[in-house]
Amino acid sequence: MTTAPFTTVFILGGARSGKSQFAESLVVSTGLDRHYLATGRAWDEEMRARIAHHKADRGPSWTTHEEPLDLVGTLGAIDGEDRAVLIDCLTLWVTNLMMEERDMAAEFAALGDFVARAKARLVFVSNEVGLGIVPDNRMARDFRDHAGRLHQLIAAKAAEVYFIAAGLPLKMKG
Repeated sequence: MTTAPFTTVFILGGARSGKSQFAESLVVSTGLDRHYLATGRAWDEEMRARIAHHKADRGPSWTTHEEPLDLVGTLGAIDGEDRAVLIDCLTLWVTNLMMEERDMAAEFAALGDFVARAKARLVFVSNEVGLGIVPDNRMARDFRDHAGRLHQLIAAKAAEVYFIAAGLPLKMKG
């Protein structure tokens, strides 16, 4: 298990647990150039409104990059020692990869390789989906399994890992 130098933080939690707000505060506290890499897709008006609201909340001090699939390529293009990049969120990325029938193992391995050599401070956000009941259909079970494997990979490489519940961070690593 390799751990990246103090560059990577991984934040897990449930929906509306306060993950993104906590992640944003960590990025702001670095004093570095702030980048937000959004993996979500605006499939409907409600999602477009959510995205617009999040952008407005962050304000103009953030540079936003929207990339649903090529996470590693986008991270490589914006990597730099003077930057902190918030990636929100890994579970949406997993969904996008599944919908495009991408090679999950290859995508995850490429991300893990990038994390190990990144110059920027990386802050990953993801939804913990493995704490509930076993899903009743194969696609949902595959999603849960892919997310769990990706979470293990990023947690192993991260210098710090937090679990957020009710807005309260529990430091699990680092």
